[in-house]
Amino acid sequence: MTGPLEGLFVLDLSKTLAGPFCTMNLGDMGADVIKVEEPARGDETRTWSPFWDDLSCFFLSVNRNKRSIGVNLKDPKGAEVVKKLAKKADVVIESFRTGTIEKLGLGYEDVKALNPSVVYCSISGFGRTGPLNKKGGYDLMVQAYSGLMSTTGETGRTPVRIGFSLVDIVCGWVAYAGIMTALYQREKTGQGQYVEASLLEGMVSASSYHVVNYLGTGNIPGLMGQGHPALAPYQMFPSKDGRVMLGAANDGLWNKFCDVTGRKDLAEDPRFKTNPDRVAHRDELIPILDEFFQTKTTQEWTDLFEGAGIPTSPVNSIADVLNDHQVAYREMITDIPHPKIENFRAPACPIKMSEGPSSIRRHPPGRGEHTEEVLLELGYSREQIAGLEEAGAVKQMEEE
Repeated sequence: MTGPLEGLFVLDLSKTLAGPFCTMNLGDMGADVIKVEEPARGDETRTWSPFWDDLSCFFLSVNRNKRSIGVNLKDPKGAEVVKKLAKKADVVIESFRTGTIEKLGLGYEDVKALNPSVVYCSISGFGRTGPLNKKGGYDLMVQAYSGLMSTTGETGRTPVRIGFSLVDIVCGWVAYAGIMTALYQREKTGQGQYVEASLLEGMVSASSYHVVNYLGTGNIPGLMGQGHPALAPYQMFPSKDGRVMLGAANDGLWNKFCDVTGRKDLAEDPRFKTNPDRVAHRDELIPILDEFFQTKTTQEWTDLFEGAGIPTSPVNSIADVLNDHQVAYREMITDIPHPKIENFRAPACPIKMSEGPSSIRRHPPGRGEHTEEVLLELGYSREQIAGLEEAGAVKQMEEE
């Protein structure tokens, strides 16, 4: 199987997480993705622990469906190889610090001169313009800078980092959406264009109702713990044997909750009649529910609420999710044949399409695994490739 993006050629000059996540999903949808890596060490995430049979789990998670070539971009002959690839690319994506790619002669204007129809995407921490355009961007720093951490954690304690690198992942999806939108426009106009995605702007957009809340009321959202600024009760509670989530997101669900739990006293309490009442008296309501929820197990609560149509969930671990029947039914964990790792598995592409579905065609590549293959496709002879390698311009795969 190939996919709806079969025939699309993507030149991936990005590294770490946001860019590689974007290009992996383009690859999952059928694009031919060429990943350019620095010859000596490759993508820096190849050295990040933990390791699965000596290969970085981090790198493995976002680099399938790609071919890797080892190219020294600082060598003019190496840069020339990449320019030849850029000349035939539909999409070029990079994540260097602002100004770096231009110094290498591979910026948007350089590539556009070779390939006017190219869709060129730059990923950065804070955007390519503005006073912070040269500031490096890492997920953790932007979690702090964007305000995300200021809303994450328990009241009275310090802000905390969320458990996933969601800043990078959201940026990767923004890049994916921008690239696909530009490609759609190119179908109508025949023209390529420059696309940007930044970690900061992805988070400003994702903070959504918190931003409008502040702009409309002047209230600065703070640490909410398990709660929600506009809803109550809409959070986690301790059960007899663990934790359970309750989502009484409107008055109808609240009344259902009170009915099925036999707590009509709470429904009739004027402090808790409506959602605005419950939000205003949150500090009185939540301690009551905290104590009450400890009278049953998580399974007992979720069974009760599911039967009544009340949103609920256990607080699953990653292991729980991977063994979940719904996740299995939706085929969200997929087997990927790998030359070094037996039974290699990873999250599948979450985009579900009835016509032209995603597919896994290539394992995450070894560093420079496809250097010779790609250069032969570009028209280089084996003798020329050997000369480029001897000069340090390119490098073929070494044992990882």
